[in-house]
Order: sequence, then structure tokens, then C-alpha cells
Amino acid sequence: MLPCRPMVILYQQIQIIMTHTYNITGMTCTGCLAKVQGLLQQVPNIEKVEISLAEGTADITMKKHVPTADLKQALAAYPKYQLSEEEVHHHHMSTTDAAENRTWLQTYKPILLIFGYILAAAIIAGRYTGGFNITTAMRVFMSGFFLVFSFFKLLDLAGFADSYAMYDVVAKRWRGWGYVYVFVELGLGLAFALNIAPVTVNAIMVTVMSISLIGVLQSVFSKRQIRCACLGAVFNLPMSTVTIIEDGLMILMGIVMLGMM
Repeated sequence: MLPCRPMVILYQQIQIIMTHTYNITGMTCTGCLAKVQGLLQQVPNIEKVEISLAEGTADITMKKHVPTADLKQALAAYPKYQLSEEEVHHHHMSTTDAAENRTWLQTYKPILLIFGYILAAAIIAGRYTGGFNITTAMRVFMSGFFLVFSFFKLLDLAGFADSYAMYDVVAKRWRGWGYVYVFVELGLGLAFALNIAPVTVNAIMVTVMSISLIGVLQSVFSKRQIRCACLGAVFNLPMSTVTIIEDGLMILMGIVMLGMM
């Protein structure tokens, strides 16, 4: 008799992925979108939630069937959001190594462009005195980072606060921290730009970013598919190792700056 192990392995590599489309009413902004997405993603066996604010629909991918009643219960604390089934349900086969529709470059293009522009400005500033001043370059980079990132968060402050509360260890317990955090970033950006109290500012920055990194690490290592709030609710960027590198880089630069003072 032929061994059955290869068939077992093949079976384990294939899973049924169900994607159901639902109507959701009551969403009026990207903050609403982030809130609904976060609540639905907490339901057991939900793999991914993609919401169209314009169409008022949610495509929910499930590891196995989740009753509509369970989804409605997830939104029960926010009665203005009402979920109902659409007539069309989509089912498809997927392998565990199936590629996403978007490439890595397409996904992270916004943040790569922003980093590129900030880095260019930092290099120019570092060379402005004739040689290359690494301290000035790092200070300008951190200033640009916090000013630009706080700008995008301020475009939809409530949306950012909702997204941030999905994973940040402080914002989970106190949603108001999401609002405060934006102005902390703005203050850090201005302080770096004006070179105010560099030791204190770098110490605050390292502390704040380290706390933020804890939630990022927990989300990435638990493989939760949630939105990264680094650019607010404007861009739909997934939480990934890119977010870890982003936060880790700022912490490292702050520590280096402190060591040079």
C-alpha cells in the first residue's frame, strides 16, 4: 500500500477561505471605518476585513463560517453601525502561500517616498556647513519624521485614535492617548527642528517610541492583520516588520544622539 503521508501534507497546505460580503450602515468617515474594522477583526475565525466606505460594504474573510449574529454582536456597543447580509457570497480555494494582490513595493510606496524625502532633506542639512554633520542630519531627520507623520494623523484625528487603540498598549486602555500622542509627535518635531533641550527631547522620544514599539511587536508576532496607524487613517498600511524598523530606527537614533551629548 502506498504511504498516505504526502496526501496528508497536501491536505494540510490547502484551506477553505470564505469571503462574505455584508452591508454596513452608519459609517461616515475613516474613523468609523477603522472602528468597525477593528471590532470585526476581533471576532474569532475572522481572517481579514476589507471595508469600502463609499459603498458601505465589508468583505469579511473567514477561516470557517461565522454566523451573522456574531458579527452583529461585535458591533452591538456601537448601535449606529448596522450590519446585514448581502445576497452574494464568494467562496474560493486558497493555499497558505498565496500571494497578496499588491506587491510589497505597491503596499509601502507612500511610506518609502516619505522616508526618501525626509532622508534627502536630512543629508542636505548635514552637508550645509561644508563637511557632514551627522548630529544635524539626524536631528533634521527626526524633526521631519515627527512633523510629517503628525500631519497625516491630524488629517483624521479620530480615525487615528481608533486605529491606534487596536494595538497600542496605552491606547487600548485609554483611547484618549491616541489624541495626545499626535500632539506629542508634533511637539517632538518642533523641538527637534528648533534644537530645544536636546537631551530631554531625545529622552522623551526614546521613551514614547519604545512604549509604542511594544504594541507593534505584539501585533506583528501574533500575526494580526490590522492597519498600521503610523500615517493616520489616510493610508491603509498593514502592520508589519516595516513598522518595527520604523519605530526601532527612531529609538536607535535617539539613543545615539543621547550618547553623543
